[in-house]
Amino acid sequence: MKPHHILLLIAGYFGILLFISFLTNKDGSNSDFFKAGKKSPWYLVAFGMIGASLSGVTFISVPGWVEASQFSYFQVVLGYIVGYAVIGLVLLPLYYKLNLTSIYTYLEGRFGTFSYKTGASFFLLSRIIGASFRLYLVAIVLQSLVFDEMGIPFWLTVTITILLIWLYTFKSGIKTIVWTDTLQTLFMLIAVGVAIYYVSTDLGISGGEILNLVSDSELSKMFFFDDWRAGNYFPKQFLSGAFIAIVMTGLDQDMMQKNLTCRNLKDAQKNMFWFTIVLTFVNLVFLTLGLLLTIFAEKNGIDAHKDQLFSTIATQSELGIGIAVFFLLGLIAAAYSSADSALTSLTTSFSIDILDIEKKYDEKKQVRVRKKIHILISLVLIAVIIIFKYVIADATVISKLFTFAGYTYGPLLGLYAFGLFTKINVKDFWVPLVAILTPFIGYVISYYCKTYLDFDFGFFILVLNGAITFLGLVLIRAKQN
Repeated sequence: MKPHHILLLIAGYFGILLFISFLTNKDGSNSDFFKAGKKSPWYLVAFGMIGASLSGVTFISVPGWVEASQFSYFQVVLGYIVGYAVIGLVLLPLYYKLNLTSIYTYLEGRFGTFSYKTGASFFLLSRIIGASFRLYLVAIVLQSLVFDEMGIPFWLTVTITILLIWLYTFKSGIKTIVWTDTLQTLFMLIAVGVAIYYVSTDLGISGGEILNLVSDSELSKMFFFDDWRAGNYFPKQFLSGAFIAIVMTGLDQDMMQKNLTCRNLKDAQKNMFWFTIVLTFVNLVFLTLGLLLTIFAEKNGIDAHKDQLFSTIATQSELGIGIAVFFLLGLIAAAYSSADSALTSLTTSFSIDILDIEKKYDEKKQVRVRKKIHILISLVLIAVIIIFKYVIADATVISKLFTFAGYTYGPLLGLYAFGLFTKINVKDFWVPLVAILTPFIGYVISYYCKTYLDFDFGFFILVLNGAITFLGLVLIRAKQN
């Protein structure tokens, strides 16, 4: 495809999102922006959450991961099921009972203001870095395919991307996103299906034979029990998956904000149940695509690996323009479905948790402040993505994302676990210190275990950091009356 053809594709896609935004925009109130008036159909929320959960990282990185890691990632996915069950049965009832807009308000009632601000701050840090990772990955692909040839610098590519997202979210926020994410999830899944069709057809494999190929291939090895010190050891990855789901969905304002737009708790729980089933299957489909792409690359002498595998085959092989078009549609959909909700949730958390706009201002002033914060968060995302251009390494992005999440979401895990499963009060003033020290202590433990014991925590670093925070809270417990 020529660069101008890709630009037309992006423009047409964005035009659809802008049209949806126009249809869902009404008064632009904070009630619409933060909670969509609590009128979202649960099935739309469930379907749209799939795209937000997968993002551009999964779309590109998971297929590229199969060559080196086989199907070991599915061990993490199985752990997700347990995590989502905890969200549906424990966290959602709590959030609906307290009628929360920001889920971190719970920490204020349980521990105090310092704990509340700490939880919100760690979310802001985690989500800014996480969303920037995802957008960075997509931006560099679009840069290499389109904008380098046109002489457009990377910083302008990033700025345009964020501007487009801002345009269709600035007025009604989550109310618009519930609908746009549904469309974007559909495009992403169609793109994967089309890619599997094109690659399997070229390999001479029919639909039923794909299952036989997967089951017979060494690349499809899913469970690893051989080395308890390895990062892919099943118990570590399964437990990590459960806790990753809890913190990156259940303790994440981005993901929970969609759930809280449902009409009631029952609808939100139905959403979580069906979301879990579909997401598990979709991840398995992504791994299957990765296996087919790896075999295709070996057969045709294509030297592309990890994050470059899918994009190279889709856009530079002899499979035709069809797979290239749908790959780009899926890539753009993955980028927007993750970034738009991140931008909205960051605006929500900063407005409510940090600035306390609901307590300080009337409705009109709240809307004005929220719009300014929306612009500010957009500028921050642009700056962080541009910084990543110069400091990020070559390792698979999804691994970096989850490793980083283990350090920044770990304190959130410890705070909520301590709050929900104990009745102990803490000295609220010292909670920020515990949360800040936790990632450093976790890193030191992880480093020495890897260096001297050859023990790789892998994604399990999340659990370690959660446990460190929990222990720290025990040490600063307040005297009981």
